[in-house]
Amino acid sequence: MSRALQLARRGLYTTDPNPRVGCVVVRDGRIVGEGWHERAGGPHAEVHALRAAGERARGATAYVTLEPCSHHGRTPPCSEALIEAGVGRVVAGMEDPNPRVAGQGLARLEASGIATEAGVLAAESAALNPGFIQRMRSGRPFVRCKLAMSLDGRTALASGESQWITGPAARADVHRLRARSSAILTGSGTLLGDDPSLTARIEGLDGSAVLQPLRVVLDTRLVTPPSAKLLALPGHTLVLTGSDDSGRRRALEAAGAEVAVLPVRDDRLDPVDVLTLLGQREINEVMLEAGPTLAGAVLRAGLVDELVIYLAPHLLGDQARGLFHLPGLDTMADRVALTIEDIRAVGPDWRIRARVK
Repeated sequence: MSRALQLARRGLYTTDPNPRVGCVVVRDGRIVGEGWHERAGGPHAEVHALRAAGERARGATAYVTLEPCSHHGRTPPCSEALIEAGVGRVVAGMEDPNPRVAGQGLARLEASGIATEAGVLAAESAALNPGFIQRMRSGRPFVRCKLAMSLDGRTALASGESQWITGPAARADVHRLRARSSAILTGSGTLLGDDPSLTARIEGLDGSAVLQPLRVVLDTRLVTPPSAKLLALPGHTLVLTGSDDSGRRRALEAAGAEVAVLPVRDDRLDPVDVLTLLGQREINEVMLEAGPTLAGAVLRAGLVDELVIYLAPHLLGDQARGLFHLPGLDTMADRVALTIEDIRAVGPDWRIRARVK
């Protein structure tokens, strides 16, 4: 199963909106076939592994990081492929959270006389697909909030200047996080202030081109200029607004953007509405790259699942800008509690990964 997980990671940047899955076929204590899901619409991990195994798959054990599917999607069900190959046993890292599968794949195998087991390295299997799992269970994607700050917790000077707080190694790490994300979410303030690209500038794990994440701009009043850099770059940009200004909308659409209107609540777009819409569009993982106002709003709404904070070894002073706008934190009991899951050096900077309790 550890080897199957290694294989699954090769699809880290390319399988959206599908999960990352690996499979190893073992007979008489030896690996006879292995594979991973490479791209949505292509063969699943089990099919690649069974093809590699050929006739040696008969009577063998298949180790797969996620329960084999039992429904017809873009490809035939993998449970049928395993049955036709004559495997004797299937071990799954975890059950598939997709309601269309959810135990039915294993049940189909058992009904055909194949022994099954699930839950081997389940936590590691789940860690590969936090967004897919969350979307299947709640309808909303997994939100990872990325921030870069100085040692005194500041993200930019009072003037707004912020390039660059961190060094090249940390910025390269950010591109890897972008590449695994289904969408990058920012606000109109960041767009107007920084004119960011919001692209993933890396190659895939196998040297191929990565899927560019959907760029999503929250723009309540539709102030995004048609000349914004991200509209001219590869990939797709979605502007979410509460404005009915048809002239501005046509100008943005002519520049290559897709514009969608959402309800305005308390003079802003509701993060719940935004993430529900993205879940409906099969977005698994969202990377939030925004200023303190939007980052604070999403955090207050209880929608940030993970914080990735890059800590740079310098000071910007108490006049500089902070991480989150969080009004209403009046007592220590109002604190936002975090669980630190990982701290490591990235070049001269430190990366802190934390979950919101």
